[in-house]
Amino acid sequence: MFEALYDHMYEFIGAYMFLALALMLFTGLPVAFALGGVAVGFGALGIWLDVLDFAVFFQVIQRIWGGDGASGAIQNPILVAIPCFVFMGTMLERSRVAEDLLHILQVLFRRVPGALALAVTVMGTIMAATTGIIGASVVMMTLMALPTMISQKYDRSLATGTLAASATLGILIPPSIMLVLMGSLLAVSVGNLFIGAIFPGLVLSGLYVAYIVTIGIISPEKAPPIAEDAIQMEPSNKANIAKFFGFSVIAIGFCYVMEQSHLADIFNWGLIGFLMVFGVSMIIGRMEGDSYLGGVLKGFVPPIFLITLVLGSIFAGWATPTEAAGVGAFGSLILAVANGTLSWDVLRDVVHRTGLTTAMIFMIFVGATAFSTIFRNVYGEDLIIEFIEWLQLGPWPLLFMLMFVVFILGFFFDWLEITLIILPVFAPVIQTMAPAFAPHLGLEVPTNNAQLEFVQQQVIYWFAIIVAINLQTSFLTPPFGFALFYMKGVAKEMVSMQQIYKGIIPFVILQLIGLSIVVIWPEITLWLPSVLLN
Repeated sequence: MFEALYDHMYEFIGAYMFLALALMLFTGLPVAFALGGVAVGFGALGIWLDVLDFAVFFQVIQRIWGGDGASGAIQNPILVAIPCFVFMGTMLERSRVAEDLLHILQVLFRRVPGALALAVTVMGTIMAATTGIIGASVVMMTLMALPTMISQKYDRSLATGTLAASATLGILIPPSIMLVLMGSLLAVSVGNLFIGAIFPGLVLSGLYVAYIVTIGIISPEKAPPIAEDAIQMEPSNKANIAKFFGFSVIAIGFCYVMEQSHLADIFNWGLIGFLMVFGVSMIIGRMEGDSYLGGVLKGFVPPIFLITLVLGSIFAGWATPTEAAGVGAFGSLILAVANGTLSWDVLRDVVHRTGLTTAMIFMIFVGATAFSTIFRNVYGEDLIIEFIEWLQLGPWPLLFMLMFVVFILGFFFDWLEITLIILPVFAPVIQTMAPAFAPHLGLEVPTNNAQLEFVQQQVIYWFAIIVAINLQTSFLTPPFGFALFYMKGVAKEMVSMQQIYKGIIPFVILQLIGLSIVVIWPEITLWLPSVLLN
């Protein structure tokens, strides 16, 4: 009997390891400790069963920290982008950029059905391109917009659903911390993932906009027009308009002339021109105050400035994603200075919150690296592959099954846990089936190793993006939708948890529609990287 049990454990230790992790996570134990604890426990069990050698623990350390010429996960330069993006998002939260943006969007959309909810959605989309810190985005947008939406007699479920869905777009629209982690886990270009996620993110945003406008037309009592006293703005000073366009033209013209001169190779005159126009915009915006011109300049220029610094530098080939993250962090400091919100207290708070968030992410990453190393060494991946082969699922049924599993896991676990646990296991399985997906992606079936490698790479990019879209639902789906609890914590008695749950249902459906669109038309993901990077 003991021998039979021994043989059973020897063969299925990988499956029990995965099951043990799921049970540990359900207990509420911190994710990092659950991952690391299960890795150590089953590593010891594997040594006792002679499945692996004691030296595997040194392999775990090497995978995490590096050594003997090997590069560890913690030394991955891609991960440097995480604290930079966290700093950027946290500093942006404290710089009042979103307040100015929301106000001018209300003015611009005032005649459109569901104007306020539409303004919130567009603001969420723009802010998503400046920060991937979902918690901060949900809190910031709830504090700013929810009281106004309630005072404007908005349906509370529609208001909360709009805020939660819009604030979580940052998990997909770059710069996204999730995409940075995916790039590291899959050993693919983060820049490609950033560019490939732009159109899918805009698809989701477009679906939200269409839904809100439709609700505003069909049921105007749920999304009433904006009150006139909320959008009062002073006329713009014509002299300042002339100054803005005049100085901008002079700055651009000067930089163009210098770009054609013998000094072209000394400075990046395109960047200098961009910074000069930004400076002119901020000065004129302050001079104008609450006028239409001031609202546009103070509302749109700062986020465009930051988006251009981060994504523009990547698109133009001036910086890697890691370098762009550093540029974005510095840019957020410039915005805080320009808005007069930077102080030692603010800087201390931002650095403190950045340190805590980064430490949490890296602790989980270390635990996940330990888990995946032990899991591979006890042949867990082989067991999964054998199980899939036993099911006799074709490529498409397998893909749909994985998407369903990720969606269900989103009800119970955070995106970080799902990404670190599921993606390294199932991405190689999808990669082996790449030739079957090639025609759907508009690619030729590979006939040699070079073509196979290219097709596998494209399939992985597409797979990573659809997983990312799927994971956005994890912020909204009860009982553990973190965005919902962030919102309830800030909203307090303004809305009930039942109203929040009711409000997110249509948006989760819209997310699944967006996921289906990207699955059916993979060009949405793959076209832009092929144009900009190839």
